[in-house]
Amino acid sequence: MRRFLPDLLHVLTIHLRRLNRVLIHTSKILKLFFLHTQMCLSRIQIDGNRPVEVIFQEIDSLLQKICENTSANKLTQTNGRPSDFVDTGSKNEWRGIPTRLNNIPHSREIRKYFYDDVLHATKRAIEDKKTRLLIDINIPELNPEMDVYRIGTLMELVRELSLSFADDGKRVKVCVQGSMGQGAFAGIPLQLAGTRKFLEFMDWGDYGAKGTFINIGAVGASEVDKQDDMFILIAPQNAVGNCIIDDMRAMTDAAGDRPVILVNPRLKDMPGSSGVMQTMGRDMRLKYAASFETCYSFRLLYYAGSFYPIMGALRMAYPNKYEIYRRVDEPNGKEKYVLIAEFTDKPTPDDITSAFKGRKKNAATLTIIFHLLLSNNLRIRVLVYFNVISHEAHSFTGHAHQ
Repeated sequence: MRRFLPDLLHVLTIHLRRLNRVLIHTSKILKLFFLHTQMCLSRIQIDGNRPVEVIFQEIDSLLQKICENTSANKLTQTNGRPSDFVDTGSKNEWRGIPTRLNNIPHSREIRKYFYDDVLHATKRAIEDKKTRLLIDINIPELNPEMDVYRIGTLMELVRELSLSFADDGKRVKVCVQGSMGQGAFAGIPLQLAGTRKFLEFMDWGDYGAKGTFINIGAVGASEVDKQDDMFILIAPQNAVGNCIIDDMRAMTDAAGDRPVILVNPRLKDMPGSSGVMQTMGRDMRLKYAASFETCYSFRLLYYAGSFYPIMGALRMAYPNKYEIYRRVDEPNGKEKYVLIAEFTDKPTPDDITSAFKGRKKNAATLTIIFHLLLSNNLRIRVLVYFNVISHEAHSFTGHAHQ
């Protein structure tokens, strides 16, 4: 009994907090309904000299009309979507991308904004029964290619995700890959050095979530326990001479239909002299990496070869499309991000460049060029060919750096 007492207390605390929130919201709704009913009845003249059944039938029909009108107004305001649908791409429901993202360190408000944005997108994907998810967030503090990279921000993001799912009663396993290789070739990627130790000493809330609903482990099939409901892998990545894909594949196979979430993975091949991650098996590794569906993606866009100034941003929050934003300076010294294009699939550098230049692929233009290239006039064919080549070269030099 003593063994399960902490779990029972934690579950009881969670349900009491939920009940308290429900009672507060219910009280607010009842007060609003009471006031709304008073306002409506004050404007309606009902003859009380008639039979009770007739009076109540008339009141019921009036209230039904009021509810129908209210629902119609809400659907009009949300473009036909249900009122509980949160479209993070809509400017009415989403406050937009934070500004001054090159100011380092980021403020608590900016970090909290991205933590919540990632959490909402991930929860929507899991509610839609997605089990292999990928989070790719590349703000300056989470970009390992920049000297302002902060591992604490990544761990805070993982903590927010874990605690939120734990509040829903799920048991979360937070996984950090351990040392790879043997003997003199053993090692761990520099980005993850000391991460597991930091996670062990982090503050995981006042309700004893760590050790009950949240556990910390490594990457591998042996880390999958029956009581685990989901797994969060922190920045899994290959190292020179060591491939993490095999351990991840064994882990996902053991997890079955339980959600596995990758946070900022780096799964590209890093060939070494030992022959690991060479040409053999590359297709299978790429296929496995592509089996994870992106539920959230955010990265800033710069000029090629630089990290300043910020030209815009690329964002996707499940279930919305990929959105390209242009950063615009305002006369008062402030800035804002303006949506300029949307894509169903992740846009290529060509798509991003075309969006910033305001160009769209025109099928009619391509058809004309094709027919001109088939022309018998050699001069026309040469001119068209060189125009196309010069245009492609100009586009290539102006790609937005991701």
